Amino acid sequence: MKATSGPLASTAAGQLLRRMFDAAVASAQPSVCIPPHVPDPSELGAGGRLVVVGAGKASAAMAQAVEQHWRGRPEQLSGLVVTRYGHAVPCERIAIVEAAHPVPDEAGLQAAQRMLQLVQGLTAGDLVLCLISGGGSALLPLPAPGLSLADKQALSRALLTSGASIHEMNCVRRHLSAIKGGRLAAACHPARVRSLLISDVPGDAPAEIASGPTVGDPTTCADALEIVQRYGIALPDAAREWLESGQGESIKPDDARLQGNRVHLVATPQQALEAAAALARAGGYQPLILGSALEGEARDVGRMLAGMALQVVRHGQPVAAPCVLLSGGETTVTVRGQGRGGRNVEALLSCAIALGGQQGVYALMADTDGVDGAEERAGALCGPDTLARAWSQGLAPRAALDANNGHGFFGAIGDAVITGPTLTNVNDFRAILIAAGTLAQS
Repeated sequence: MKATSGPLASTAAGQLLRRMFDAAVASAQPSVCIPPHVPDPSELGAGGRLVVVGAGKASAAMAQAVEQHWRGRPEQLSGLVVTRYGHAVPCERIAIVEAAHPVPDEAGLQAAQRMLQLVQGLTAGDLVLCLISGGGSALLPLPAPGLSLADKQALSRALLTSGASIHEMNCVRRHLSAIKGGRLAAACHPARVRSLLISDVPGDAPAEIASGPTVGDPTTCADALEIVQRYGIALPDAAREWLESGQGESIKPDDARLQGNRVHLVATPQQALEAAAALARAGGYQPLILGSALEGEARDVGRMLAGMALQVVRHGQPVAAPCVLLSGGETTVTVRGQGRGGRNVEALLSCAIALGGQQGVYALMADTDGVDGAEERAGALCGPDTLARAWSQGLAPRAALDANNGHGFFGAIGDAVITGPTLTNVNDFRAILIAAGTLAQS
């Protein structure tokens, strides 16, 4: 993984924060979490095949791990997965398709169509191994009947800028899709389906990860309509009719076609935070995991985390320095300005402003997939001199926050965290380090 360069990256605090982030990412690597779950050839019926399908930023690396650890005959293995541009890795038996994220494109549409065709006509002796990770919703953009790819693209843009939570966005997506919300699993019947999931959603609900293509969905068309109305999202006439008529109802958990299917969470945000906590502890810092499923407006979460750090500085609560406050989850950004976005850098900039240059407090906030928003940057670092360095360059931190320009801000002062594709995704990683002997500023 690429090293972070910049003034904060060379400090002892910056180096420890980066090592903790790397440890979190490493804990969720497909090469680590997939091998124990690769099916044994004996699980196939007579003449049966292992058909691998999947979608997400980690799906290609997951497919590669399956190929490397499959112990059956090569001709028994086939499949197709779709991943984000730049996230492909070589596979021999499983086709890898790259497509756009977070706004879907024609390549994703064609891949989803091919995937449904691939699972047609399977038998009870076949086993479908579905590899799902974050980003799969955008990478499998198969519209419901009567909707176009352009409709899906417009809806994606509207949802991403609305301030809706990931749970709300995925509810809408499931009910306007021909492959999500359990529909892929239903299409595989009577073959058995085993889903291996790398979670990027708060709470790790399987139906939420990539909008649950192989998992029954308890939500309804009425729920989706309520969300659309709540955020004032314009729907094409065909989409509204699809929801209002109930034709968009997803596959429910008690559907007979899903019975006997199995789901395994192979990597989660909690596991990633625990890996980072172990590294912090080894470095002499007491870790405190605040939660793996924190949600809300990114700037509000950043300000809240700054308040907790200042409580440590002023009162030694809820833990005394030296310590590291760790959290994960998925925040949202309601777009107000014309900046370069990124929910992690937005949270970090808000945190830095609230800290006000507090000595001894450093933070790293980044997305574990290496992509924060639409930028090819994972996130950024901040420290006691962040605001002062920005002002010296004529940058106004508050104006950057108001413009949703976290990436522009931290890029300008040299504190961006750039990793390239990490080939996994367990969502946001946030760490605030408070050094020993840190005193409140008067």
